[in-house]
Amino acid sequence: MKTSMLGAAVCAVVATLVISGCGAEVENAATSSSAGAKVEVSNCAGPLSVPSNPSRALTNDTGITEMMFALGLQDRMVGYTTYEGKERDLATSPWRQEFETTRSLGTAFTREVIQNADPDFVFAGWNYGFKESTGVTPDWIRTIGATPYQLTEACRQPGTTKRGIKRPLDALYDDIDNLGTIFDVPDRAAALVKSYRDEVSAASAKAPAADRRARVLLFDSADPAPFTAGRNAAPDQIIAEAGGTNVFDDLDDSWTSVSWEAAAQNDPQVIVVVDYGAGPANTVQAKINQLRAQPLMAGTTAVRDGNFISFPYAALVESPRNPATITALASYLRGKGY
Repeated sequence: MKTSMLGAAVCAVVATLVISGCGAEVENAATSSSAGAKVEVSNCAGPLSVPSNPSRALTNDTGITEMMFALGLQDRMVGYTTYEGKERDLATSPWRQEFETTRSLGTAFTREVIQNADPDFVFAGWNYGFKESTGVTPDWIRTIGATPYQLTEACRQPGTTKRGIKRPLDALYDDIDNLGTIFDVPDRAAALVKSYRDEVSAASAKAPAADRRARVLLFDSADPAPFTAGRNAAPDQIIAEAGGTNVFDDLDDSWTSVSWEAAAQNDPQVIVVVDYGAGPANTVQAKINQLRAQPLMAGTTAVRDGNFISFPYAALVESPRNPATITALASYLRGKGY
């Protein structure tokens, strides 16, 4: 992972923490017959009826797929899709072996790919696969006889395309609990949620008072406007539980674009960079160089002091990596005196 010279050592340590801290070894859940009983859960604030325990689940994106792996459900999967530019996710995943031994359906989450896989359950989210522009929507999934499950972090707010209906960690816990119910592994789900809550509590126990918390900017990319996280995206609560303050916690949305003026006027003291690990223009170092070259950002505390830390994409969207990311970011912030 490339970083600024000032941040390289810390980022290397943090990356190790994120990779090793999640715990990848799980015993496989016993395979359940699709003749199981009908299941009812709440998804995106509405009822979701699953006719039987799924046996041919299809997932889209790395964080979503890792939830299935964390529950030991790879044997219930017909495959997964991901996107170009997720090499760092796969290389750092605590479930790398599961990715290697579960069928990859490529990098296109399209109607053709989904239909050819013949799933009975499709787990994706708005802007994490579900899009009106491609015709792949929860309603369409139902027309092929499969049950659509929506990532809770990306649930749309009523009457709008803005995403996020609850705090990001609550979204993660709800999805793990729901998957435990749907796939008939409730004990494993409960144990995972408890372990996540315990790790988050331990990481946030020494957080400073609100008036002494570091101002933190999440920087995904800029093309040309910066893409960041509002209060409904996972980084907002990752930052808060680690003891910082997301400079865009007033935006009632998930991942979204802002202006350079808004990013700079908040004077971030620390910048979290999303590491995709794909292509020379998208490396962490390239993004740091972009921030240093941006006239408005060049004068911010984070850029002047070289306070950059990076995490893989899958550690910053809703996923089982979130608690370990909080632990790692909290350690970084304490090391910087925050």
